[in-house]
Amino acid sequence: MATFSDLLMTVLDRRVGFSVLGREDSRNIEELTQALVGASGEVTGRATGQLILERYAGLDEAGKRAFFQHLAVEMNFTPADVRAALSAYEADPSKATYRAFMSVSEPPRQEFFRRLNRVPGATERLVSMRADLLEMVRDAPELAALDLDLMHLFASWFNRGFLVLRPVSWESPAYVLEKIIAYEAVHTIESWEDLRRRVEPPDRRCFAFFHPAMPDEPLIFVEVALTKGVPGSVQDLLKEERETLTEEDADTAVFYSISNCQAGLASISFGNSLIKQVAADLSLELPGLKTFVTLSPIPGLAAWAGDVEEDTDLRMLAAHYLVSAKRDDGLPLDPVARFHLGNGAQVHNVHAGADLSDRGVAQSFGTMVNYLYDLRRVSQNHERFATSRKIAMSSEIRALDAAGKKLLTRRAQSDEPAI
Repeated sequence: MATFSDLLMTVLDRRVGFSVLGREDSRNIEELTQALVGASGEVTGRATGQLILERYAGLDEAGKRAFFQHLAVEMNFTPADVRAALSAYEADPSKATYRAFMSVSEPPRQEFFRRLNRVPGATERLVSMRADLLEMVRDAPELAALDLDLMHLFASWFNRGFLVLRPVSWESPAYVLEKIIAYEAVHTIESWEDLRRRVEPPDRRCFAFFHPAMPDEPLIFVEVALTKGVPGSVQDLLKEERETLTEEDADTAVFYSISNCQAGLASISFGNSLIKQVAADLSLELPGLKTFVTLSPIPGLAAWAGDVEEDTDLRMLAAHYLVSAKRDDGLPLDPVARFHLGNGAQVHNVHAGADLSDRGVAQSFGTMVNYLYDLRRVSQNHERFATSRKIAMSSEIRALDAAGKKLLTRRAQSDEPAI
């Protein structure tokens, strides 16, 4: 019945869109925006929204920028009204005064986006719209508040409760597999055969989050290798000729690539839920799995270290960078470290020569790191990191960090280069 209702509403939208709004409608996109917010009828509102999306798709960059400027300026809240409503609530904190405050403190553009999202297929187009906006915010800071409004709405629309975890295998639809190839952001998938090696063998897995409003578009995916022991090289995981491990012989699940797929969902966090859900599901499917780790890049290492002499112990350097190099707010400099440590992982081990691709050598001298997800301790590790910036680490990493600190101190005292 829901499908028939949606189909009927779509037909009505198109009929009303042609006869009432129609392609002959002379109003510009800004006028249509105001009309959508003021629309009282559901069918007319959805038809107006459809026309807005069509008009937006036809805009060039200048037109899109003007549209965003209109939303940022003309559809903002009025500070004086907010102050007056807040004063009224402070004087009389009742349901009525709070409702009045809520009404004037929310920018009308938020209601505009909510109504626009009622159009069938609009969610994906709004995500694409935000991707356009993000390209412009860099040079137009006055659009930043508009982006925050979209982030606020997306955080609700794409919360974990709405996401669907689906395995991606060699039997998955071709259009999904094509997107896995296109969106892979860590270790490039060179060909269909390369993809096949990552998703078909019994010791390989791939999982992705999807949203019901975007069923054909993965939001984020993770590639997993089932291994015996913790690996120290991505070359070994991805090489063409390797011995396939049976599921029963595997004792370790390795998350070796996590890729966000939608530029318009930047800063909307999915990865923490994805890793924990996949680890939990795999532990139920394969009770023999006892260890859950990543094999992760260290993208900030080379930029932090600068030139490195050939005899430098890269493991010492990497360990010290990961757990001791901090931002002003006390968080690790490395963005991948912030992500995994914030999820409750532990810095487990570092490996030199682990990623000898051009990208791997350029960003970390080929060094990689294992973050351990101990399902018994992730919550405790997360709390300690969030509240006191305490980093969970193995004894080996602790020793390497101390050695790395001594190495840098000796170099500094001898007036040699820092690294």
